[in-house]
Amino acid sequence: MTWPEVGQYLEKSSGILLPVGSTEQHGPMGLIGTDALCAAVIAEHAAELCGAIVAPTIALTPAPFNTGFPGTLSVSEPVFRALAGEVIDGLLAQGFSHVFVVNAHGANLSPLRAIIEARPQKRIRLRSWWEFECVNTLRRQWYGDWEGMHATPSEVAITMAAFRQPPVPAEALQPPRKLTREFIRDHSGDRHGPPEEHRREFPDGRVGSHSALATPDHGRQLIGAAARALADDYLAFIND
Repeated sequence: MTWPEVGQYLEKSSGILLPVGSTEQHGPMGLIGTDALCAAVIAEHAAELCGAIVAPTIALTPAPFNTGFPGTLSVSEPVFRALAGEVIDGLLAQGFSHVFVVNAHGANLSPLRAIIEARPQKRIRLRSWWEFECVNTLRRQWYGDWEGMHATPSEVAITMAAFRQPPVPAEALQPPRKLTREFIRDHSGDRHGPPEEHRREFPDGRVGSHSALATPDHGRQLIGAAARALADDYLAFIND
């Protein structure tokens, strides 16, 4: 968009979608920028449904546990919190009085919530694309426990549908080590250990996720379901 187009949009609407992802490895068949790509694609599809516009994606976020894998870029939580906070403040100052954050990375949740709590008088909503029941129904139906925690088949499917399908190494066709309920509980929100330890424990980058179950058709259905749910939630948000 040009700046006059943004100005014209602000004359009729005050809402904007802000995708936030990460730049980190996603297993042997997932694109490094998977989280940022998922957030952007779903936000763009949702915007078409609800007449919103989409801010540039914040793609550099905390992912220290994955820096043992080539290609991962991580920033510290304080840096991310400062950057995302300034981006949101900038949008608010320009007239976007309703900022709807579309998240796609577990480690972003705590700092994003802190940003929102520090601005109690501002209209900021945080949603992760996977938290809607219509999306989770599909994930459970297709993958069950093999959705896992990282390099999940659902997010890999989305990038397959929207971007490309990388070659599948033979080892990726085999399921990874299954996670215990205790592990999932203790590591939710991407609370993983030091990078060397993390890579040693999960050498191919998958954390309980059988990425090879993903298909482009699954991705198209997931994008559609998440976009519709986000669009409905966005409209309820700006009309509140």
